[in-house]
Amino acid sequence: MAVLYAVCSGAADRKKNKSTVEYREIRTVEIDTAAMDPVQKVCFDIVSSIDEAAVDTSSKEPPKYWTNGILTQVGLSQVSLTNWAEGGAANVSLNALVDANANYAKDKMIFENRMKISYGFVQSFEEGTPFREQFSKSDDRIQLDSKWGWLLKDKLYLSALLNFRTQLSPTYSYDTSTDPHTRTVQSNFMAPGYLSLGIGVNYRPFNFMSFNISPATGNLVVVTEESLRETYGNELDEKVRAEFGAQIKMDINYAYKIFKISSSLTLFSNYLNHPENIQVYWDVDASLALTKVLTLTARTNLIYDDNIKIEDEFGVAAPRVQFKEIVSLGLTWTFGQYIKADE
Repeated sequence: MAVLYAVCSGAADRKKNKSTVEYREIRTVEIDTAAMDPVQKVCFDIVSSIDEAAVDTSSKEPPKYWTNGILTQVGLSQVSLTNWAEGGAANVSLNALVDANANYAKDKMIFENRMKISYGFVQSFEEGTPFREQFSKSDDRIQLDSKWGWLLKDKLYLSALLNFRTQLSPTYSYDTSTDPHTRTVQSNFMAPGYLSLGIGVNYRPFNFMSFNISPATGNLVVVTEESLRETYGNELDEKVRAEFGAQIKMDINYAYKIFKISSSLTLFSNYLNHPENIQVYWDVDASLALTKVLTLTARTNLIYDDNIKIEDEFGVAAPRVQFKEIVSLGLTWTFGQYIKADE
């Protein structure tokens, strides 16, 4: 017994106060038991026989396998005009984002989950325009990504990848050549909706980067609005279209000091229908923290899908590159371990 947790001295005539018992660690010392009286020898023998591990008072937290965090962003602007000679219209605009992640890692297994919900609109107050037509959406998306992996060798995992995408509310276009104006739905919740599941391998050369190759990937394209089915590649009577092919996905989640960037690029080839036509989905989120809560953000979304037909100004429908950009200055709050900075 090399460490004593109590000093026994004068045990025969000392009163014990249980409320003030103090345990202190003392370094290894050599004690001459010959100089002790009988009471002190008994006390010393008892303390020396106690196993050091049995009186270990150090507190150990259980291992944590889950890490999670949430990022929220809100950008709001308002314009009011009174007797403004140059013209214009008063408006209110809002852009909001909730980005949440929950990741699990233990031994050889990883399980990563991320959900993004974004919504934005511009409400104009232009005179002479019906109120419902003054509202237009600038952003609307629900996206969920889940990845399961089992370590095969260093940085290489057997993986299963799940993705779901749709939007929250309907989007309308208006034909002003008719009276009253004709309203046409352009998209809605689950019109379209995308669900995919891929089996393959995942390679993580760095903690902030991963490459996923899924040679066996199944996609479901759901269009609940009958009038929109042909626009998104389904037959008129086809509510759900199935695809099967190969998918490559690259994810980057990097943070350094006040700068953060997140990028997700997905390439898909459908074995069942024109595999040479590659579907492209590329999302990029970048932010620069100006203060603890004030952040400059830029988000871009690029889509190319040969099945989606978009009309030009002449009414000709054809596959086209879709691109959306949102730059905003707003308030940002993060909770938990949203993105761990690279030290």
